[in-house]
Amino acid sequence: MMNKLTWILKWTGNMQCDPTKALRNWKQASLSIWGWGGLGVVLFLITFGPFAIFYLAFYILCFIGGGFVVLLLFGKINSEKHLERCEHSYLPSTQPAILKVLEEMKSESKPIKIDRRLTGSSIIDEPLQQVIQFALRDYIQYWYYTLSDDETFLLEIRQTVQNALVEFSTRSKEVDWQPYFTTRLVDDFATHLRVFRKAQERLNEREDPKQRDAPDELLDSFFEAEVEMERKICRDVVCTSRKDEEGYLRDLCEVLLYLLLPPGDFHNKNMRYFLREVLARGVLLPLINQLSDPDYINQFIIWMIRDSSCNYEAFLNILKLTDKVAELEAVKDKVLEELQYLRSLDTGADDINFIKNQINSLLFVKKVCETRIQRLQSGKEVDALKLAANFGKLCVIPLEHILVHNIALQFFMDYMQPMGGQAILFFWLTVEGYRVTAQQQLEVLQSSQRDGKRQSSQTTKGLLRAAALGIYDQYLSEKASPRVEVDEGSVTRLAQKLNKEDPTPEIFDEIQKKVYDMMLRDERFYPSFKQHPLYVRMLAELDMLKEPSFRGSEDGDGESFNGSPTGSINLSLDDLSSGSVDESAQLHAFISDTADAFLNQLPVAGVCNDHGKTYALYTITVIRKNSDGSEDIWKTYRRYSDFHDFHMRITEQFESLGPILKLPGKKTFNNMDREFLEKRKKDLNAYLQLLLNPEMVKACPVLIPYVYDFLENKAYSKGKGDFARKVPPLIAKSDIDPEHCRVSAQLDDNVDDNIPLRVMLLLMDEVFDLKERNQWLRRNIKNLLQQLIKATYGDTINRKIVDHVDYMTSPEQVSDYVKRFRDSYWPNGILAETPPRRDKSLRMRTRVAAKTTLLGIMPDELKHIIGAETTRKGILRVFDMFQHQPLNRRLACVFLEGFLETLFPQYKFPELFVKLHSRSPRVLRYSQKLRSLHKR
Repeated sequence: MMNKLTWILKWTGNMQCDPTKALRNWKQASLSIWGWGGLGVVLFLITFGPFAIFYLAFYILCFIGGGFVVLLLFGKINSEKHLERCEHSYLPSTQPAILKVLEEMKSESKPIKIDRRLTGSSIIDEPLQQVIQFALRDYIQYWYYTLSDDETFLLEIRQTVQNALVEFSTRSKEVDWQPYFTTRLVDDFATHLRVFRKAQERLNEREDPKQRDAPDELLDSFFEAEVEMERKICRDVVCTSRKDEEGYLRDLCEVLLYLLLPPGDFHNKNMRYFLREVLARGVLLPLINQLSDPDYINQFIIWMIRDSSCNYEAFLNILKLTDKVAELEAVKDKVLEELQYLRSLDTGADDINFIKNQINSLLFVKKVCETRIQRLQSGKEVDALKLAANFGKLCVIPLEHILVHNIALQFFMDYMQPMGGQAILFFWLTVEGYRVTAQQQLEVLQSSQRDGKRQSSQTTKGLLRAAALGIYDQYLSEKASPRVEVDEGSVTRLAQKLNKEDPTPEIFDEIQKKVYDMMLRDERFYPSFKQHPLYVRMLAELDMLKEPSFRGSEDGDGESFNGSPTGSINLSLDDLSSGSVDESAQLHAFISDTADAFLNQLPVAGVCNDHGKTYALYTITVIRKNSDGSEDIWKTYRRYSDFHDFHMRITEQFESLGPILKLPGKKTFNNMDREFLEKRKKDLNAYLQLLLNPEMVKACPVLIPYVYDFLENKAYSKGKGDFARKVPPLIAKSDIDPEHCRVSAQLDDNVDDNIPLRVMLLLMDEVFDLKERNQWLRRNIKNLLQQLIKATYGDTINRKIVDHVDYMTSPEQVSDYVKRFRDSYWPNGILAETPPRRDKSLRMRTRVAAKTTLLGIMPDELKHIIGAETTRKGILRVFDMFQHQPLNRRLACVFLEGFLETLFPQYKFPELFVKLHSRSPRVLRYSQKLRSLHKR
């Protein structure tokens, strides 16, 4: 250090002495510094590489950053210690009593007592408690225990759920479920089917086949038809949008929680929102998803009718009628798999023939599938009816068989109307009805005379003469329009017989035979009918549109047919005719002395029981004033069914009386109640007084014989029959287009009895589209249902329905439902896994199997009544309706809404549903359309 200092001093001293020399020395020193520095840098780079400088800079930065981190941590720790010392220095210490209370509160558990009674029935409560326990375990506990170990929340949830179930059970016991199951449920389904049928009809009217087959077009047509029927409701948004469906279910669940939960639980928002989400997204939404799945519905159909044997003919019909290539491909693949298996078997001599038959059958099915696939893919699909009409040899059905078969007669009527032959056809049918009625009346008269009973023969003969004269005036007199054109000699002879002789059942035989010959031989009628498309459609309905061979004479006598893939068919009256002769000819008025009848108040004679059937009997006191001033007084006894039959008879004969006379309605259940009987008695009195009003008698004098016959002191002879009396026409008279209203709107308000049966008729009307059929067909449908119901239930159908509904809602059955639900969702107490979605081929085969099963269970009697083709179309229409998941979701919503309206009748659920569904754009467009129409 001293040497350096000395050198500097010397150097500065030299500078002061000699500036030039000092500058030269400084330059030499600087040069030596840069030289040594550069040399050092070069040596550094040679030694450590060119990137060493970056590493050096990085090390320096890390050193500096580490120093800052150490300072920060050191300062943080010291600051915390300082603050803690300050806190204890300035705040008072906690009292020991408070610490002890806190410890006791943590250690003390608050027991919540839960009443395990839910419905009041132990056999229901036990499995229901297990369902609640499983649901809490698998849907709440698994995530709640990751947040807290406190059991209080879980107990509160359980208590709230049980309170809701108790309230639900209480309300369910107060509801009469018979009207819901027998009327509302069937009406909802039938109305849904009506909307679907209208949507199909609209699609079929479109010319573009691509639009007809598009699923979106069907949905649009369906919901357009729904809004036209409901007017203020359309469920398209709820059924097609997952987000809107969840919102709809949340709204419903919140209303349900308001009705079922105690006020304290409902106003707890956290609890309410939690339960709402669990109920909406954890219960209702998965349930609707499953019930609306077409594959699940198809499996359920097969399971429901699993006991019925598979119909091979129905299976082939399904393959020939299907328009889904995927179904045919799936069946074909399965056939090929079975063929490969059978051909691989090592068989002996005994079963070789059996296996060969199986292989031949499978090869035939394979051929059917390939042929159908080729037609569908080539676009050369043809109408079987047109093909048969143009190229096939048709079966020939004799005219005599057509006239007595309801299906064939329907098509013949449709043909005769534009040909101008409907009058002669109706004349023939009316005469047949007269013959049957006359024979029955005369047999009753002869039987009464043999038994010694007094019955006026003049009355019966007068009725027959009135009926015969009515037929003559309607069809044969000069005033008849249209008039049956036969030779005047026959008409004159008939008129003389009617004036001079007592009418017999055979009085019209001569003219009737000539009318029959006219229909048979006139080229305008039966001969041309055999060449008409309606004839081909008739054969299709009779299931006779096959490849026949023809034999027979050309004039129509001795005609027959045969032809079938499996053999010959010989047509006979027994084979073709399944219905009775039409009884359209009604006995009209009979001539009697003019008499005025007065009635006092009707007392109820009593409640009678006849072979287990209970009914009320009414006593009518009649006072008749004769022309000579004398009076006749008698009492007669009538049931309500007699009143109803009488009302139907006179309103059919005199249509103008329909809007005036209102018969008091029946009551399906509890119709023996004393208050109800008293009210009915007053209404029946008012009905009779209006009927016998002098102004009414003056306006309709021909009504008097009917009234007199009803009030006579004798057993009343029902003209309509029990079944016809109970069942009104399938389509009721209404000012509203029935196609734009619910199915139940067509029920007659004046007739409330046997509503389940009449709703069943309306359901059949929608399934098989029978509205355009004539009354002959409808009458035979009623007869068929009468036979089926009598064979199943006898005459106590309403009692059977009540008993069946009571059985379905009994504690034992409800317990069984809960157990099945528990075992289905938690087999062996473990939550069932979501089954994987089945592959497309399996789903398509399930579709074919479901259609085959549905078509196979249809009874032959039904096919004979409404036709084989109509039956097939109706069954396939119902099946097709279930193959669209959005439509199934709509049906599930409708069922849910109907259930809630029945469970809570005192609340305004219908208005709530209008508000929920009126947000649909279709409702807004329809409302605007109506307003624009009203402005015009």
